[in-house]
Amino acid sequence: MRSGTKRIRLVAMAALTALTFATAACAEDGGDGTTPGGSTGTMKTGLKIAFLPKQVNNPYFTTSDNGGKAAVEEIKGSYSETGPSEASPSAQVSYINTLSQQNTDVIVVSANDKDAICGALNEARQAGAKVVTFDSDTNPTCRDLFINQATAEGIAANQVKLISEAVGPDGGEIAILSATANATNQNAWIELMKTELGKPEYAKLKLVDTVYGDDQDQKSFTETQALLAKHPNLKGIISPTTVGVAAAARYLSGSTYKGKVQLTGLGTPNQMKAFVKDGTVKAFALWNPADLGYLAAYAGGALASGLITGKEGDKFTAGKLGEYTVGKDATVLLGDPFTFNAGNVDQFNF
Repeated sequence: MRSGTKRIRLVAMAALTALTFATAACAEDGGDGTTPGGSTGTMKTGLKIAFLPKQVNNPYFTTSDNGGKAAVEEIKGSYSETGPSEASPSAQVSYINTLSQQNTDVIVVSANDKDAICGALNEARQAGAKVVTFDSDTNPTCRDLFINQATAEGIAANQVKLISEAVGPDGGEIAILSATANATNQNAWIELMKTELGKPEYAKLKLVDTVYGDDQDQKSFTETQALLAKHPNLKGIISPTTVGVAAAARYLSGSTYKGKVQLTGLGTPNQMKAFVKDGTVKAFALWNPADLGYLAAYAGGALASGLITGKEGDKFTAGKLGEYTVGKDATVLLGDPFTFNAGNVDQFNF
């Protein structure tokens, strides 16, 4: 997808709050139920759209779900958020069952495990719900659409490039601090990072360990500490999870390893600004999670309204983000990852 256009859009959108999203979009909506900016047909009003993140009260998912809420308000639907307080493989099942019993029109879920929630999701679909996964996918047979924040290949290449640049030309030992051991997206990224590290330009980097913080702040902090004790020659850590990278940065910033062990990962600007400014982190990456939730809500609304079916080539308009096309395996791509550093991190507020 047009990476330059997406980056410009990311900069413009990140400065806005969810309230701005809703207010501006309502001004564009003619009040007749049509999608803002749109030639995609009539969106049903009153749709019940529920967001089910991996875990509630996680800053990343709070931001993404608020983006979804703004979109639901634009299409005059009914928004709700529910989910477990801890990310575990089967923790989401009971919430899916409840949403199905409540006759929810659209369930937007980030899967803790690609298979554990499949049975519950398919039962919800049989009961009439449309299922949209975002951030972390299930088995494709268990949902109608997947909203992908960026390609797995793009994320893996970005993360390896950033740690290589941070460590420098002499290379050395690196490790990965992941989320849960079963997280679909994390595992895909890690495997592709291993492939990326096999390229000649990264010959001096050696991956020596992969550990899991389970998207828990304290466990991620402790795992960072343990990594450094286990690997005294470690030169860098990649943590492709917002909870993990912030916890690792917090540990490094208060330790003798600050500036000696490099860190990159996927984080939000508000979490990472202080660590970029104090020299703990040179650069990190992400997409705008508010845009991800916003796009997921519009995609769900389009499905529930019969505007699209999820087949490859389907097109729909996602409010301010413009037109999107459904790709292979019923996947919609938000765009490319964006790199944040000392030169631009203050431009963002999420």
